[in-house]
Amino acid sequence: MPAFPDDIFTEPEDVDPDTLANLGPLRRLAGGWEGLGGVDVNPKADGPETRAFMERSLFEPIDPQANGPQLFYGLSYRIQINTPEEDITFHHQVGHWLWEPATGLVIQTLSIPRGQIAIASGHAAPDATRLVVSAERGRTDYGICSTPFLEQAFRTDGYRLEVEFHADGSWSYVSDTMLLVRGRTELFQHRDRNRLTWTSAPEPNPLMRLLAGRDGAVVRATLNDQT
Repeated sequence: MPAFPDDIFTEPEDVDPDTLANLGPLRRLAGGWEGLGGVDVNPKADGPETRAFMERSLFEPIDPQANGPQLFYGLSYRIQINTPEEDITFHHQVGHWLWEPATGLVIQTLSIPRGQIAIASGHAAPDATRLVVSAERGRTDYGICSTPFLEQAFRTDGYRLEVEFHADGSWSYVSDTMLLVRGRTELFQHRDRNRLTWTSAPEPNPLMRLLAGRDGAVVRATLNDQT
């Protein structure tokens, strides 16, 4: 358990409002992305199934967030995945990536519309080219929470995500979810992997957009006074 200050209420002062300038290793995730060569290996009644998928994701800067003295910069994200043979969404995921500059803590939260959420963590340097976060069932800090059906039929015991940033600006990931499928004794390694390329630049976080608008209003007012 990390040591926390006695004063758990006082928030930091003079916080830089520019999230994009303070994201550490998460800066490389900001923006829109596309990956057309994804591979998913999932459990079926008659054995593992391998499917190809297409992925589009968007990572948007949020305003700085404080838990008393703790300060996070981060991104909200959403992921939409489809397969070549179906129009219906294969996988949809939303959540946040968070970076704590003071400690190097990296957090990923995720929610999927099958009744499951998780919060995973790791640590990284500000200029890291590789991120690893993980969560375990039963933990009250970095854990996994599922519906009763998923707990009984496809129990998730562990989650690990490895992200690698490449020199050409793209990034790739390998996601491993360890499942205990009902009626089986050994864990199944459910793996997803893909490589994504940049499609759009990120907008500044809302506070920065607000401040930019105010600065522009001041400039316009000054020019009007001079005419």
